Amino acid sequence: MKHVVANLTLFTMTAIGAVGQDVAVPTDRQVSTSPISVGSATTHPGLHERNPRYRLRKGDTFDLDFALSPEFNQTVAVQPDGYVTLKEAGSIFVEGQTVPELTETVKAAYAKTLHDPVITITLKDFEKPYFIAAGQVAKPGKYDLRSDLTVTEAVAIAGGFNDKAKHSQVVLFRPVAGGGYEAKLLNAKKLLATRNLSEDIQLQPGDMLYVPQNAFSKIRPFLPTSSMSAYVGSGIF
Repeated sequence: MKHVVANLTLFTMTAIGAVGQDVAVPTDRQVSTSPISVGSATTHPGLHERNPRYRLRKGDTFDLDFALSPEFNQTVAVQPDGYVTLKEAGSIFVEGQTVPELTETVKAAYAKTLHDPVITITLKDFEKPYFIAAGQVAKPGKYDLRSDLTVTEAVAIAGGFNDKAKHSQVVLFRPVAGGGYEAKLLNAKKLLATRNLSEDIQLQPGDMLYVPQNAFSKIRPFLPTSSMSAYVGSGIF
């Protein structure tokens, strides 16, 4: 029986380590995992960026206001392919750009038509900020991101961890410009146990939190009922 439990434990921990197999990620995007500790010098800078600017998505609309050339004023929609069509300037790719970046892109598009145009861009209809909580939380789902939130605060909003959660391997998936995701492991168990949330990661719009299942809950159906208390008391999980 000890050999069976050992083998099951090894198999289960291997499965948990394969994060990409446990999370439903769009197939047209690549995932880059980074299982380093939060606060490390090699941590992805995007995961700690504060007050990030909104980036255009498909279906967003915005107003273009040319202060000195009002005949070019227009309302533009981001098409399903990420392009917009501008008066007298043709199509340009804008998906993933911030408003300041978009302003420079539009200026460049009109460089042959207008000399140093003064342009104001105002977002009109855009996707409201959100985050997704998945896996072993009490209330998985999509939530509005209406204020500054950290990973542990987001878990609390989703009802907290359930009794199957592996607190030490919370995964944060973050979309990156140009397609794909960054993946970051966060040891929420350690943060909460030490009462130190200084290294808690700030959420950004579009983030997805995934809480995997712990080893014990995965092998529990295979353990004899009479031996359950012994395994729980051993602390091996």
